[in-house]
Amino acid sequence: MTFNFEEELKKLPNQSGVYIMYDKKDTIIYIGKAVSLTKRVHQYFQASHNEGVKKAQMVKNIARFEYIVTDSELEALVLECNLIKEHRPKYNTMLRDDKTYPYIKVTLGEEFPRVLFARQMKKDKSRYFGPYTSSGAVKDTIDLLNKLYCLRTCNRVLPRDTKKERPCLNYHIKQCNAPCQAYIKKEEYAKNIDSAIRFLNGDYQPIMRELEEKMLAASEQMEFEKAMEYRDLLNSVKQIAQKQKITDANDEDRDVIGVASAGEDAVVQVFFIRGGKLIGREHFYMKIASEDSKEQILTVFLKQYYAGTPFIPKLIMLPSDVEEKEVIVEWLTKRRGQKAYIKIPKKGMKEKLVELAVKNANLILSQDKEKIKREEGRTIGAAKEIAGLLGLDGIVRMEAFDISNISGFQSVGSMVVYEKGKPCRSDYRKFRLKTVSGPDDYASMYEVLTRRFEHGRKERDELSEKGLEDSFGSFTKFPDLILMDGGRGQVNIALRVLEELRLDIPVCGMVKDDNHRTRGLYYNNTEIPIEKDSEGFKLITRIQDEAHRFAIEYHRSLRSKNQVHSVLDEIPGIGASRRKALMMRFSSLDAIRAASIEELAETPAMNMRAAKAVYDKFH
Repeated sequence: MTFNFEEELKKLPNQSGVYIMYDKKDTIIYIGKAVSLTKRVHQYFQASHNEGVKKAQMVKNIARFEYIVTDSELEALVLECNLIKEHRPKYNTMLRDDKTYPYIKVTLGEEFPRVLFARQMKKDKSRYFGPYTSSGAVKDTIDLLNKLYCLRTCNRVLPRDTKKERPCLNYHIKQCNAPCQAYIKKEEYAKNIDSAIRFLNGDYQPIMRELEEKMLAASEQMEFEKAMEYRDLLNSVKQIAQKQKITDANDEDRDVIGVASAGEDAVVQVFFIRGGKLIGREHFYMKIASEDSKEQILTVFLKQYYAGTPFIPKLIMLPSDVEEKEVIVEWLTKRRGQKAYIKIPKKGMKEKLVELAVKNANLILSQDKEKIKREEGRTIGAAKEIAGLLGLDGIVRMEAFDISNISGFQSVGSMVVYEKGKPCRSDYRKFRLKTVSGPDDYASMYEVLTRRFEHGRKERDELSEKGLEDSFGSFTKFPDLILMDGGRGQVNIALRVLEELRLDIPVCGMVKDDNHRTRGLYYNNTEIPIEKDSEGFKLITRIQDEAHRFAIEYHRSLRSKNQVHSVLDEIPGIGASRRKALMMRFSSLDAIRAASIEELAETPAMNMRAAKAVYDKFH
């Protein structure tokens, strides 16, 4: 049924809620919230209303809309955040990153607590520290705490599982006091946990003094190995202590945010201050409309970022005001469970911190632009260079083919795909040869190309009949250029296949010299030399190497499976289960060959009779 915009606009209520825009394919392209649905949605379809090029383009693609009424603007904001995160609509300004920050979790709900790595902060009896910006730093800190305070790392439920099993290796290497064996009292273990919590709160001096005293005492007693262990632990504590930079004497948790934008790109820089210490920083890329203001960018960032992170600080410091500030503060307060604040500092240390965040955002954005420019030279620029050499209008998609075999054994073909100069690995394909036996590369390539393009043409025809041309996938997309691993012979095979299938696609050979290195391109019966320092030459070399690697890896995997099958499966009484058990225990055929009958019989699923059969096979 045709969507009647005039009638549907009349039905919009004068209430708060969320509106959802769909295109002709019934895909969600935009989600927004409104204090008044009727006023906000009507604006999109008024000729006099101007919200920029991006919104105007979005309106052209609207085929229908829906709306959800809410009881308040706050509920609309929460619903908008959830729906945007789930559907990621094309015309919404989006965070490019979807990161989950790590926490350190102390399981205080257990009788013998553990210090663990966590990705989410849950409402349980545990205590959480963070979020941190580096997973590696979190893991290093946990390892250090376990060594310093001999904390348990096992999953045993204590005291229920006390003495049910032997103590683990950590006890024997003196990195755990084995509460699982009741070798340490609950009160004494609790003191170690308290010390670990003080450490995580930034109180490093007591443990540093203790380690230094132990190191000196061990050295005086000529126990130099033990002294070195204490020295290494002391250095680890010092490294962590140095990373905690004091910002001021205020112990409050804050996020300091800066933003920079240029064209359709923006970078938001966040400094994480916890307990008065700068524990780290992170930057986020955003795709924006060129006319978006700093206020609009920050508004979208706050809603998307704090909808996805479990930790809400008491104070968020910004370089400029945001839209919908009151409702966002109310939402943050509700999520935090305590009062949250958004402030724009105008003087003092707080203003300097925000300025520093903005400066960092500008620096990252400029560096990123240079990086993108260099990357475009390696990829899109290189593809343009190749197109220029061959006299083609333009090249977006390139497909390269290669054959791999050893004396004709288990011949396989590979197809690698590059789009805009970058590998498109989801479109790579492997071919196991069906009609060719023996080392015939031309016949093998003929089969591979025929299967690839026959399959693709069949899919294209089926989708075209249904009017689904926009749904073309990896095989239905045909390349702008076919690259063959070889010269005239391989190119002619490809041209023959295309002629038989009535397809018109340029074919180019990647010619190698006597040392098996890329020399030039073979196109239209002519070898075209390429400057070895050019980006086009480097891209051709990468594509050729990738096609070769992909074919070799596939061939190697098949060959390995065939070797296991041909030797072990020929032995009476050895089926799939016993073959798997043997390979898991001995890992290679040479190890199986070297094993005694008794060792073979000890393998799970084996018995003496089967073990003797295997032994006799190799001896």
